[in-house]
Amino acid sequence: MDKNWINEAVFYHIYPLGFTGAPKYNEGQKTSGNRIRKVLEWIPHLKELGINAIYFGPIFQSVSHGYDTSNYYITDSRLGNIEDFKEVFSVLHDNGIRIVLDGVFNHVGRGFWAFNDVQQNLELSRYKEWFYHLDFTQESPAGDKFTYEMWEGNSDLVKLNLKNPEVYNHLLGAVKMWIEEFDIDGLRLDAADCVDKDFFRQLRDFTKDIKKDFWLMGEIIHGDYKEWANNEMLNSVTNYECWKGIYSSHNDKNYYEIAYSLNRQFGKNGIYKDLCLYNFLDNHDVNRIGSLLKSEEDIKNAYTLLFLMPGVPSIYYGSEWGIKGEKGTGTNSDDPIRPELDLKELESTNQEIIEHIKKLSCIRKESDAIKYGDYEEILVRNKQFVFARTFNNEQKFVVLNLSEKKEKIVFHYKKKQYEILMQPHSSWIY
Repeated sequence: MDKNWINEAVFYHIYPLGFTGAPKYNEGQKTSGNRIRKVLEWIPHLKELGINAIYFGPIFQSVSHGYDTSNYYITDSRLGNIEDFKEVFSVLHDNGIRIVLDGVFNHVGRGFWAFNDVQQNLELSRYKEWFYHLDFTQESPAGDKFTYEMWEGNSDLVKLNLKNPEVYNHLLGAVKMWIEEFDIDGLRLDAADCVDKDFFRQLRDFTKDIKKDFWLMGEIIHGDYKEWANNEMLNSVTNYECWKGIYSSHNDKNYYEIAYSLNRQFGKNGIYKDLCLYNFLDNHDVNRIGSLLKSEEDIKNAYTLLFLMPGVPSIYYGSEWGIKGEKGTGTNSDDPIRPELDLKELESTNQEIIEHIKKLSCIRKESDAIKYGDYEEILVRNKQFVFARTFNNEQKFVVLNLSEKKEKIVFHYKKKQYEILMQPHSSWIY
C-alpha cells in the first residue's frame, strides 16, 4: 500500500456551531461574529494529542443547525466571514493539520435562495426543477402552496434534484471554490445513502482533477460499505459497525462481538481490507462514549481499539476528557452532545484519558504496521482479545483485558509463545 495522508491521519471532529457557542438561529447581522477563531486557541492542545486533520461539521451559511444550507458559497455568519475562515484554515495548514468539511448535498434548508424563488414564483420559477417532486396542487406542512420531497419527513430539509445538471454544476462550483480558495483537503458527505450515486461519481472525478489526494468520505450507517466506497465513488465511509461493536463489547463483557466485526472487515478474507474506513467512538449524532460505556474504566481500552484497528481514528471534540452527553428529546435533542466547551476549564480536569491518547498517537505515528498493516486475529475470549498488525517486517501485538482482575494472557504467534500479566481494564501494545 502506498503511503498517503489519510492513513497517516488522526482526526479531530468539531461541530462548529456547538463548539463555539454560536446562537441557535441565524438572524443575520444580529447574530454574526468571528467565533470560528476559537479553533486557533485549541491548536496546541490538538498537536499534543497528535491530531493532524480536522473534520468540521457544517460551516456553510444556514438558518439553524447547519444541515439546512441556505448558501454553499459563503460561510455561516454566526461563525465568521470568508476572511476569518481563510485565516483559521491557513494557520491549521501551517501547523500540519488537514481540513475536511461537511458536504451537505442531499438537501438544503427552506432559506436556500433557489427554494425561496420557488416559494415566490411557484410554477413560473426557473428553479422548480432543482427540487424533487414538487406538486403545486397541494400545500406543504409549512404552509407553502406546493409540496416537496423532504429528508426523513423533516419539512425544514428540502431534497435537491441531483439529476439536474444545473444543480450539480452549482454544487461542484462551490466545491471548486472551497478547494481553490481555502485549500480544503476533503469532504464528509452527509446522508450519503440518500445521495444519487452518479453525483458521487462526478464529484470523484471533478475533485481528483483539482487536487489529486482529495478525500471523500460518506456518512453510511447501514449496508455494504463498498456500495459507496469504491474506485468510482467515495474513498471511505463511517464505520458504524465497529462503533457499535466497540462500546457494546465492553458493556457486555464480550470481545467476541468486536473481534467478529474486525475479522469480517479486515481479516485475511475481509470484505473491506482494502478500504481505510473512518473509525470513531462518538460523534455529533450519537451519545458520548463517556455515556455509552457502563464502566468508565473501559474507556482507555476503547481508545486503544480506535487507534490500533485498521482505518483512520477520529476523536469527537471534548471526548478526550471523557465528558458525558446523551441525546435528549424534542427540537433541542442534540444540544447535550454538541456543547460549547471551555479549554481552560477542561485542562483543569482529569488528564488520564488524554495521556493515554497521546501514547496511542505516538505508537500510531511511528508504526507503519498500525497505519498500513494487515490485521490478524490471534486470541479471543469474553474478556481478553489479542490481534496483530503486520507490515513488511514489522509487527505489533495489541492485547486487551477488560476483566476486573489481573489476568495472565498466553498466546502463540508464528511458533512463539507469549505470556503477559495484564492489569484490570488495560491494554498492552508490543
